[in-house]
Amino acid sequence: MELRDAFDQISTIRTQLAATERLHSLRAVPVALSGVLAITAAIAQPMLAADPLAEPRTYLLLWCSAAIVSGGAATIVVLRRVRRSPGALSVANARLAAMQFAPCLFVGAVVTWFVAMRLTHQLWVLPGLWQLLFGLGNLAAHRLLPAPAVLVGATYLATGTSCLWFGERALDPWAMGLPFAAGQLALAAILWWNNERGEAREVSS
Repeated sequence: MELRDAFDQISTIRTQLAATERLHSLRAVPVALSGVLAITAAIAQPMLAADPLAEPRTYLLLWCSAAIVSGGAATIVVLRRVRRSPGALSVANARLAAMQFAPCLFVGAVVTWFVAMRLTHQLWVLPGLWQLLFGLGNLAAHRLLPAPAVLVGATYLATGTSCLWFGERALDPWAMGLPFAAGQLALAAILWWNNERGEAREVSS
């Protein structure tokens, strides 16, 4: 029992340490890519789903595909950098970030599925809910990100609330495209400035 207690204490200490460290494995490029994909989806929407209420599945496929590609790219980069890291703390750090962000993704998937299956006439609520949930995820993991990143999460809460007030006008492609493009590009700039700028200087020197 003493050995087991010791392992439990080590695990607890490692988690606490991970919570005080920044998530350096999340890089600016995949985050910026998600912003570019948001712009691409907004440009493509009028061509693929000009009337989202009449073509809800196409609308959902477009935006969900952009989200999956963005999330997949970020996950791959994080996993690759964690594997290259010699310390167990970075693994605990990445695991903690996933645990903090996962609930908003799960709830977002459930809400999206329910609206797609049962309430397609209420499709307009999704852009606002997606932004609210994404903002909550950012705020939940803000201790692992550079301090200014909390402003990005707060901005998603504001834009998501605005979208709910818009009603069916929230289905305009830029009601999704602009907030996610601006938010993700801003977060990418924050990550680069705080985490990667110093690394780039060391490489150049």
